[in-house]
Amino acid sequence: MANFFIHESSYIDDNVKIGSNTKIWHFSHVLSQTTIGNNCSFGQNCVVGPKVIIGNGVKVQNNVSIYEGVEIEDDVFLGPSMVFTNVINPRSFIIRKEEFKKTLIKKGSSIGANATIICGVTIGEYALIGAGTVVTKEVPNYALVVGSPGKIIGWVSKLGNRLSFNEKCIAVCPETNQHYYLNNDLVITI
Repeated sequence: MANFFIHESSYIDDNVKIGSNTKIWHFSHVLSQTTIGNNCSFGQNCVVGPKVIIGNGVKVQNNVSIYEGVEIEDDVFLGPSMVFTNVINPRSFIIRKEEFKKTLIKKGSSIGANATIICGVTIGEYALIGAGTVVTKEVPNYALVVGSPGKIIGWVSKLGNRLSFNEKCIAVCPETNQHYYLNNDLVITI
């Protein structure tokens, strides 16, 4: 017996793996050879796959399509109507499936509503992509990225709090007291 919820208006193709306690709501479609982890939630009108891998604890809001070539690690948040691409130069009259570029969304990152992620990039752990941002290049761990094209305007903690670095390049999360170190535009926990 399945230990997940699929709304009666949604379609799940053959050869799909869905983890326990995952919920897929209205008018969604999961295509073949897709793997979805435990404790995930998909809002209405989502399309996933084919051949997509999604980790545990991922929250996908309404109107999000996750195409082949996209991999999503654990605890990622995908805001309403955000967009992934998988080909750099699509044409309706040319089949370019062999040119799909891999896009990796790392653990704990969040992508805001209506953001666009151009294929072939990696979004680092716990990065925060602002609503409406267009991501065209790699995003490091803990980066706060906004605009079109997206630019790093600061850094955030694992909980998404804005970090303020002192003269020794150390910042402290106000909620957890976790310390962070900034060196050469890379942030690590210490």
